[in-house]
Amino acid sequence: MITNKKVFIKEILIALGKLIIAGVLIGLLKKFDIIIALLLVLKIFYNVSTEIVKPENKNNWILLIGMLLTGFGGIIGETWGVYNGYWEYHEVSREIPLWVPFAWMLAFHYLYKLEKNLIPYLSKQTQKNKIILAIILALILPVFGEVITIQLGVWTYYWPYQIFGVPLYAFLCLVFVHMLVYYILHFICKKYKIDDVVYN
Repeated sequence: MITNKKVFIKEILIALGKLIIAGVLIGLLKKFDIIIALLLVLKIFYNVSTEIVKPENKNNWILLIGMLLTGFGGIIGETWGVYNGYWEYHEVSREIPLWVPFAWMLAFHYLYKLEKNLIPYLSKQTQKNKIILAIILALILPVFGEVITIQLGVWTYYWPYQIFGVPLYAFLCLVFVHMLVYYILHFICKKYKIDDVVYN
């Protein structure tokens, strides 16, 4: 149950708006991967500065760990997928554009912030309900962003069973990466008694 459906939906709509802007920006600048990479790095530095370095609550370093884990895991997955011919990027000189690891890092930040904003509106904020929310968001939102960039010609998947250019395997891989990072951060928070609304 959701305690305030109006605010809950508003948070999701704001998040979708940000996703659309990011997807269109990447689609329009796809030939200039270094420019996209620089823009994303600037966004990462801004996020780290405002949410990790400056705040009095220094437990925010868990956010940085999540971003680094997701960026690392994402680039491993991208390398595996591209070199095995499962997908291909277009209109860039590199097989994997420079911006890709930074996009993965910001994808984690995006989902984390949305989960953090939505959890207070769950009537029962149990770990089970938080996990269900995380799975639903990881299943829908990254794919929505991928549909935008795929339709704008950024890349093509070659796996079968596609919905708007996104194969079933990609749905599963996106959820797997997000939930793997989720469980690692949950373990860290539990072990070191870190108070985080998303992970404990």
